[in-house]
Amino acid sequence: MDWQIVTFDALDTRTLFTLMKLRVDVFVVEQACAYPELDALDTAPETLHLMGWLNGDLAAYARVLAPGASYSGASIGRVIVAPAHRNGQWGHQLVRHAIQACQQHWPHDDIEIGAQTHLQRFYQTHGFSAFSDAYLEDGIPHIDMRLSVSDASAV
Repeated sequence: MDWQIVTFDALDTRTLFTLMKLRVDVFVVEQACAYPELDALDTAPETLHLMGWLNGDLAAYARVLAPGASYSGASIGRVIVAPAHRNGQWGHQLVRHAIQACQQHWPHDDIEIGAQTHLQRFYQTHGFSAFSDAYLEDGIPHIDMRLSVSDASAV
């Protein structure tokens, strides 16, 4: 897997189309969830787009947000492994790279996520702990989770 992390302004139009198509295909079509998938956070100057390329295909993607953009700490969202590449450990690699990006850019901030509840154990393996009750977001059960700065160094 070849990893790339860039700001919105560094994305070429073909790459932007590819990542947006993957996000819509998974979050809107596959999960049958009509919601505004594209938002202003994509274009924020500090937002980072983390992409994993495998043989020329976008196999994995995550959006990394600065503290205060979505949560009080840094945050990771739009975490996707493309359906054709879900048979490996790419999700774990993706989350590790996203955590590293947060630690590199905002080393003194916790990392917070809104995880789909069925992925709670997955994120716990990366050191995240729940800090909310389950709630519905766009009809899908979620839970807020945090990786504290002190715990992040151990992961």
